[in-house]
Amino acid sequence: MAIRVAIKLGGGLITDKSTMKKFDHKAVEGVVDTLCSVSELGASIVLVHGAGSFGHLLAKKWGISDGLNILEEKGQREAVKEIRSDMRELNKLIMGKISERGLECSCHPPSDWAKGTGARFSGEISIFERGVREPIPVTFGDVVDTDDESEFGILSGDDLMLRLSTELGVTHSIFLIGDSEGVLSGPPGEKDSELITHLRPDTKIKGEHDADIDVTGGIGLKIERSLEIAKFVDEVWIIDGRKPDRVLELLISGETIGTKILSG
Repeated sequence: MAIRVAIKLGGGLITDKSTMKKFDHKAVEGVVDTLCSVSELGASIVLVHGAGSFGHLLAKKWGISDGLNILEEKGQREAVKEIRSDMRELNKLIMGKISERGLECSCHPPSDWAKGTGARFSGEISIFERGVREPIPVTFGDVVDTDDESEFGILSGDDLMLRLSTELGVTHSIFLIGDSEGVLSGPPGEKDSELITHLRPDTKIKGEHDADIDVTGGIGLKIERSLEIAKFVDEVWIIDGRKPDRVLELLISGETIGTKILSG
């Protein structure tokens, strides 16, 4: 069976989330090296990336995830424009790294083709169908229009991963994060936190995301969406993106260090 993989690059992997628009060149170059090796295996790739400090900080300041606030309308509308522009800037940086290594890719900003937020957003996923030798389609978390009085909201890259993974017939759905080896039993840095190698719907986890920065749900949303994807995809993983060679190891051997998500 041909390998078709959807990969999500977490915002905390590709940027410093605490510093406005700080791109992590080294981390992205490491991931791109792995993408080259994955492509050489003959795999078809779909790539999603988060916002990190190119989106979350401004979105938090203006409450963009809550939609239109008439008292803040002027500032919010300016912020929406700026976030969309910043996300395209981040995307250009990532695609530039991919192109430097000789891989072709194509950009699909959600604000151009998607509407609504959450797992049931509307938009034609078939634009991401690609053959092995065709350009890698790349999309990302973005501010999108909505059909209700909120007018706009944030479409998370994790929600994009859910639809791309379940509707494109992928064999592997992989979330690359920037602060741990996978899902831990507690917050990263706590001495008792251990890697959860297999995560099921009833697995107990202690911890929370940084609500001061992250406006799309952090690790909790990744777990939630991963569990939904696992109902349709056998190989769903959350892996340390600082060690991207583990993706290649997984595709070749079927195992690696990280958290495998199971539907039951």
